[in-house]
Amino acid sequence: MTGPEGTLSILIVDDEEPARLLLREMLDAMPDVRVAGEAANGLEAVGLAAREAPDVVLLDVQMPRMDGFETLGLLDPRIAVVFVTAFDEHALRAFEVNAVDYLLKPFPAARLSEALGRARARVGRVRDTDAAALSAAARPAGTYATRIVVRDGPRVDVLPVSQVQYARGQADYVELVAGGRSHLKQQTLQSLEVSLDPAQFVRIHRSFLVNLAFLKRIEPWGADSRQAVMADGVELPISRAGLTRLNEVLDGRG
Repeated sequence: MTGPEGTLSILIVDDEEPARLLLREMLDAMPDVRVAGEAANGLEAVGLAAREAPDVVLLDVQMPRMDGFETLGLLDPRIAVVFVTAFDEHALRAFEVNAVDYLLKPFPAARLSEALGRARARVGRVRDTDAAALSAAARPAGTYATRIVVRDGPRVDVLPVSQVQYARGQADYVELVAGGRSHLKQQTLQSLEVSLDPAQFVRIHRSFLVNLAFLKRIEPWGADSRQAVMADGVELPISRAGLTRLNEVLDGRG
């Protein structure tokens, strides 16, 4: 990264080519600015940002496969992010996840320059955004997550929530088991729990959250305990509080 006094390197991320072209034309006319690259979607952006280490990402919000909020969660937190979108309803959520600025299309070059000035002052400072805020920002208000984005080095996996069998909390990480594979994501189990439909995912133990679609049976474990047996044969402990929650949800299903 170049720092506040040098040339500002910028990554453009937008799924529409005309929008990328317009941004590049504006940036090419500005001093002390260099376009590090362009990406047409969030997956491309994450890989390109890892290789180029830009100072700033100009990030569209609504994109296929992975939206701007999900993409932000996978970027180096030292990168300053400016959201660029045609929809003003995302503005509040953008600032809740510590975006530098929010540009509403169409905007003049002067407005872009103003945003880059703010970004320059933020370069290198770690963006403090927790996973819960990002997860909430990535979906419409009052709805639950339908996918979970996980980064493993240069690899990015987009997991449909319906395929997640269970999650295990490990301090500030969760292990997500889906499709016979294990995925590690930096997020607390509690913040993951609040993002998921409580009629489908139940916290059966302080360390385990299960998808009822993959719950095969509940059976005794020891003298007065229970365990959950999942569809793949994995056995998970059920706490007393977890058993109460589980029974309430199952009873509610009739």
